Amino acid sequence: MFITFEGIEGCGKSTQARRLANRLEDNGIPSLLTLEPGGTSVGQHIRRILLSSRNRNLPPLSELFLYEADRALHVATVIKPALDNGRWVVCDRFFDATTAYQGYARGQDRGLIQLLNEKASFSIRPDITFLLDCPVDVGLDRALKRNKALQQDEQARFEMENRTFHMAVREGYLTIAKNEPERFVVVDGTLGEDELADVIFSRIRPYLGKRSA
Repeated sequence: MFITFEGIEGCGKSTQARRLANRLEDNGIPSLLTLEPGGTSVGQHIRRILLSSRNRNLPPLSELFLYEADRALHVATVIKPALDNGRWVVCDRFFDATTAYQGYARGQDRGLIQLLNEKASFSIRPDITFLLDCPVDVGLDRALKRNKALQQDEQARFEMENRTFHMAVREGYLTIAKNEPERFVVVDGTLGEDELADVIFSRIRPYLGKRSA
């Protein structure tokens, strides 16, 4: 089972991905929690490049290829082996993020992005994608407070983008979800952390008897 979490900055997806992975383990389901970018040692270097505020002027096409390079390595060495071994994989962002951010917000060719996503993911697609949807102002406020608390201001490249950019990301995500209702579960990202975790787990509960990828 391959589960992904998506959403704008500050929507709470990282917290909920971690909580779901822990809850799966508590229910006796071997699971792997991972993320993009940065799910491998090489990917951690790519992540620092992509998120660093020092690289704010990184050309959009260069940005796109860095994400796809990270994904190709991540899928080949982490995600696919885990699924092949019968583990459930919970991933904090996957290829839908590239479509939303680099396609809808950056304006890169979505046909090219679809092709690159397909190649880099080795045609592996999530079984379920949770989209944590919340207003842009709410998400950005959370993200900026988090970065300040964790002293991560140097890793705030995307938080520095203007409101129009983040609105485009959100609308992109909602469009993707509308086009793939069989895969996406859109949940209210403004819910409290515990309530949101329960809503997400209620959608996973019917699959708990399964142990296949």
